[in-house]
Amino acid sequence: MADPILVIHEKDNVAVALRDIEAGEEIRFGNGPSITAFESIPASHKIALRDLAQGEKVIKYGEIVGTTTMPVKKGSWVHGHNMGAADG
Repeated sequence: MADPILVIHEKDNVAVALRDIEAGEEIRFGNGPSITAFESIPASHKIALRDLAQGEKVIKYGEIVGTTTMPVKKGSWVHGHNMGAADG
């Protein structure tokens, strides 16, 4: 079965959900360790690959795409409710 998430670049601290992911679902991908979805994540949205501190840069495509506005747990949905625009 295909991986449920896609890590686009090796520097990324988020991945993209390739389908809807349910809270509590164990996600296996690539050759790395699995993670557990902390909450439900809609398809095409970001999931945190590790704990992110408030004010930490969100990295996708190997580039900064935003900054966390609160602490984000590994396996959480990363979106407008916990991420803002990148600071310059």
